[in-house]
This record gives sequence, structure tokens and C-alpha cells, in this order.
Amino acid sequence: MRLLKQFVVVAAIALAGSQAVAAVDWNTPLTLILGLATAALAILGYRWIVGRTEKREVTELARPGAVGGLRRGTLLGVGLFAAVILNIAFVGGYHVHGWGSLAGAIALLGFMAAAAVTEELVFRGILFRIVEGRFGTWFALGVTAVLFGLSHLFNPHASLWGAIAIAIEAGAMLAAAYAATRSLWLPIGLHFGWNYAEGAIFGTDVSGSNTPEGLLHATTSGPTVLSGGVFGPEASIYSVLAGTIVTIVFLVLARRRGHIVPRRGRSVAPTATLVP
Repeated sequence: MRLLKQFVVVAAIALAGSQAVAAVDWNTPLTLILGLATAALAILGYRWIVGRTEKREVTELARPGAVGGLRRGTLLGVGLFAAVILNIAFVGGYHVHGWGSLAGAIALLGFMAAAAVTEELVFRGILFRIVEGRFGTWFALGVTAVLFGLSHLFNPHASLWGAIAIAIEAGAMLAAAYAATRSLWLPIGLHFGWNYAEGAIFGTDVSGSNTPEGLLHATTSGPTVLSGGVFGPEASIYSVLAGTIVTIVFLVLARRRGHIVPRRGRSVAPTATLVP
């Protein structure tokens, strides 16, 4: 029941924000303001409903460490996508034709902030955390990664391969980031940094969505397995490989820190740290 209540609150804020952003049709200042407002309201709504239904301090969104977690996650996300796009460019699949749109990049700041926050609250803050507490880290990681990938099948230009790629490189990686840190701030920053670099900086398609042009006017070409095709670089094998490597690193950190939660009913190691 708590899962349903938490999901309804955050999903309602996300839906209202999405409708508001769509209504302003990419107007730069309004998209920025509405996107940031949606992100802020989603965080407040999550803190309220989780605290109310679980009768505890919402430590996964603790204010101390928020700025550092967001900063580290954002830098990692931007750097990771930059490495991916450089590899695609190296094989001739990414081409820059000139400058794009500063207004588009500003609008995408709000849009991507709202998307990163609401998706992390739903998939990692609610689904992964609650499923993990009952069935353990490995089961929760697999289930939520699949659900995250499937949710992208509703995007324009979606494909089964694109959904599989998202499940591996993003669904698993972001869940592993939460497991390693037991904080939502780093996954939020990582999610935002990746998406913002993809659309607002390097000017490529983001998960098949129709978004404004970013700072660079660029195109991708070549085999879909390398460039990602119309879905964007997230469907590139380079993204899958990069996400897999980072996922493994985070899971190693989670194990070393005693953050791997066993399935309920199995013996718990003395160092195991259960999720809130």
C-alpha cells in the first residue's frame, strides 16, 4: 500500500508538470521555470509522502550532502556521455555542423531537471528501494531495470533494442548508483548530466524524444548499433558498454560498503545495510 501511495503522489506531480511544460510549447523561460518547479515539488512531495507512510526521516534525500551528490553525479553523467559521443565520432557516426540554439539549451535545463528528478524518485526512490527491502538488491535491480527500459517503449522512435539498451545502461546503472551511495542525489545528478549532455550540449536525440536543438547543431549517421539511429546515442553499443562498466563499479562499491541487501529469509551479513 505504501508503494502505491508514494507512486501516486510523485506520479501526479510529474504528470501535472509534464502537461504544463507541454502547454507552453518549449517557450524558453516558462519551460525552465516549470521544469525546475516540477523537480522541486516532486522532491517535496516525495519527502512528505515517504515520511508520512513510513514514519521515518527521509535519509535518501537528506539535505547534508545534496549539493555534493548532485555535483558529482552531474559531472559523471556529462563525462560519461562525452566519452560515448567521442567514440561514435571516432567511427564517423557523429557530425557537428555548427552552433545550435542557446535558448534550446536553457529550456532543456528545466525539462531535463524535471525528468531526472521524477524518474529517479519513482524508479529508484520508490520501486527499487521498496522491492529491495523485500526481495534483495539483485532482484530489485533486475526488475526495476527492466521496468525502466519498458517505460521508454512509449517514446517516439522507440524500439525493442532501445528499451533493452536503456534497461542495461541506465536502469541498472542508476539503481547501482543508489545502492552504492544510499542517496538519491548522485543518481539524480548522473541522470540529469547524461541527458543534458546528450540533448542540450551535443545536440543529439534523447531516448527518441522530440526536443529542441542544443548548443551544437549535430547529426548522427551510420549503423544503428554504433550511432543509436533515430532513438539517439542511448541505443548505441558504446552507451551500453559505458553503462555496464559504471554499473559494475558501483556494485563493487556497494558490496565493499556492506550495502547489498540479501533476499528476506536469507541470513544477513553483519555489515549489511538495509535500505530505509
